[in-house]
Order: sequence, then C-alpha cells, then structure tokens
Amino acid sequence: MTLRGLDDLDHHILHALQRDARHASSNEIAKERNVSPSTVRKRIERLESTGVITGYHADIDYEQAGYQLQVQISCTAPITQRDVMGEHALELPGVVSVREIAAGENNLLVRVVAQDNDDLTRIASDLSELGLSISNEQLIRGEDTSPYRLFGEAAERD
Repeated sequence: MTLRGLDDLDHHILHALQRDARHASSNEIAKERNVSPSTVRKRIERLESTGVITGYHADIDYEQAGYQLQVQISCTAPITQRDVMGEHALELPGVVSVREIAAGENNLLVRVVAQDNDDLTRIASDLSELGLSISNEQLIRGEDTSPYRLFGEAAERD
C-alpha cells in the first residue's frame, strides 16, 4: 500500500494514533468520523498488516530513568554493509535507534543512552569494534515530536 492508497479515514486514524496511540480508541475515532468502531478496527488491522503502521512505542524520559546522557553518534559504514552494520549496532546495549542516511560519509546516525561517560565510552568502543568509523558525537538535550500534520489536515477537510 502506498500513501495514494490511503483515504481520509485512514489519514484520520493515523493522525489520531500519532497524537496518542495509547488512548485513541476505535470507539472515539469512529465517533469523530461518523463510522462504526468495527470499521476503524478493520482499517487499523489493514494499516498494520500492509506495513503502514509498523509498531507502537512508549516515549521514555531517559534522564528521569537515571540515564543522564543521550548522544547522537555519527558513524560511517561501507555503503554495501550499512544496513547490516546498522542492525548489529542496534543490538548493542545502550543503542536505542539507528538511522541510515543516503550519504557516503556519516551514513549511520546512532542514538545512544548512557548512565555516564564511562558507559558512553564503552558504547563508542563497541561501535568501533563493529567496524564503524565514528566522526562525531552530539549531546542531545531534548527532542519533541509531532503527528504528521497533513494527515490531520486531510481528515479536517471532510
């Protein structure tokens, strides 16, 4: 399924789930769109089975959980091994996300969470042992996210 295969109800469902997946019930979504809850549940199942919705997650305040350092590490991997090396990096303790970038240099952005500098050094060493070349480390102070606004705008047009 591509974005073109989605209709306004699909967009509304995606926007509602991005706003707050934990509290967005099919009953509430159905009332907002004047459809049955079973229609919404079937749409969600279809969005999941076709890979449009790839999962649900909890947003964690790592500092509150005792992990004082959140760092983005810019790494370079051989382009032909970028995806495999990224998968291996994601398995390391302390690595919470890996983004593949379409570039020759700094083609993996690895987000890590560490308790202290010693923990961060261990994670960086583990990444190096995988064969990744580390070029930069940036301390993350915070991150905000937002639902994709065009999903909400498409739903509001109805």
